[in-house]
Amino acid sequence: MTDRKHVLRGRTAVVTGAARGVGEAVARELAARGATVALLGLEEESLARVAQELPTPSRHWYVDVTDAAAMARVANEVRERQGPASVVVANAGVAEGGPFVDSDPASWRRVIDVNLVGSANTARAFLPQLLDSRGYFLQIASLASIGASPLMSAYCASKAGVESLSQSLRAELAPRGVGVGAAYLNWTDTDMIRDADQHAVLRELRAHMPPPARKIYAPGHVARCLADAVERRSATVYVPGWLRALQAVRAGLPPLVTRYSRQELMRSEFSSTGLLGPGGRAAESTD
Repeated sequence: MTDRKHVLRGRTAVVTGAARGVGEAVARELAARGATVALLGLEEESLARVAQELPTPSRHWYVDVTDAAAMARVANEVRERQGPASVVVANAGVAEGGPFVDSDPASWRRVIDVNLVGSANTARAFLPQLLDSRGYFLQIASLASIGASPLMSAYCASKAGVESLSQSLRAELAPRGVGVGAAYLNWTDTDMIRDADQHAVLRELRAHMPPPARKIYAPGHVARCLADAVERRSATVYVPGWLRALQAVRAGLPPLVTRYSRQELMRSEFSSTGLLGPGGRAAESTD
């Protein structure tokens, strides 16, 4: 890493969903590498605490990524107070598990809005700055982007969407000097995953995955991999690395998943988890 040691020093990095979990860990790692971080999210006290603990002069903003006007306002404030963004990490996300037929339409839609529309709003708000800085946009995707899981329809649809969004933006923005990456993550030790393990539907899904796919990774390890990707302006990053191999066989995954569902999942009745993750809380005020 010696040749990249000072790449981020003095740069402004924006991280959404930065109050905890992967977002917090990424904010800490980017700041440790010299970036001034703008932390965005829905938990103001946690955001303030993280910002104060960072080694670089960083700020926080309370904002819902699904609110395009608010995101545009925050983007302008970030430019005014910290300078134009050179790095944007679209991390904010929520999840929901359970049978689609019984799912609550509002909760299902909230997952799409936060994960997909929120990422698009983040890109739209900060792309003018990235164009000025010839910067880098990192979209947090998932194993769910590669192989759709049963009982996770909203999450899989949203993560497949952000994968396509990042690929489209990469091709569109490359001629203008902006790099776009997609981060494919598996289980990470966050509050969302801890909440998920308390629900039978998600606990069973993880229990029946192949042993390597069940492993939960520490946020700090994931953040270091993501920060390396930022420094390299990588088109893709996989955590764990073996997820990359799934890209070569992804066309064959749906039949395997369907066979697994017939053999294992249909033996039990499952109920909805409700929204998982702090970003779901704003759904209570969203009609």
